[in-house]
Amino acid sequence: MTVDAVNGRKSVVVFDYGFGNVRSAERALERAGADVEITGDYDRAMAADGLLVPGVGAFASCMEGLVRARGHWVIGRRLAGGRPVMGICVGMQILFSRGIEHGREAEGLDEWPGTVGPLANDAAHPVPHMGWNTVEAPADSRLFAGLPADERYYFVHSYAVHDWELETANPALKPPVVSWTAHADRFVSAVENGPLWATQFHPEKSGDAGAQLLKNWIESL
Repeated sequence: MTVDAVNGRKSVVVFDYGFGNVRSAERALERAGADVEITGDYDRAMAADGLLVPGVGAFASCMEGLVRARGHWVIGRRLAGGRPVMGICVGMQILFSRGIEHGREAEGLDEWPGTVGPLANDAAHPVPHMGWNTVEAPADSRLFAGLPADERYYFVHSYAVHDWELETANPALKPPVVSWTAHADRFVSAVENGPLWATQFHPEKSGDAGAQLLKNWIESL
């Protein structure tokens, strides 16, 4: 059953693999209208309407933790069946092919081609990129629907994807909706690609705007 028969709310699992602010994500999703469970259980994660994958810390460590918890299997199986998944912060970064931090290269989930690398750093734009910033979202974005173009979201990171490399050769397929943010240089700050959505910023820490964004995702499930 995909919708709770009693209250009509969608079910979301926040995948707990030891690398994410799971409690703040849980509270934000509940505020946005979902029934939420924090678990690393494979069957529960597969059965939910939506799967949220948080992530904090280093790319390589997050990947190692995700693999230990069988999260790579959960994400892959859900996406193979068209079941929604959303990544946040490093939970977004690990969806790309690889990450390079402090000279260490690690493989990601390779759902999208691309490399996570360090942000540019100057006096006006220090690293880590910590605080509020805007997002350049395309007009057809469902994730940012109902949100003003100058809305601000909360970022905490030192690495990002600077080039979108996925090409959609089949004109019958809708290309991914890619959003960008500027901090010394431009980086990918959100992606909507079929059942797979992700944000580099933290919607769960972005106040009313983040709540609306999560509501948009929940309503898409």
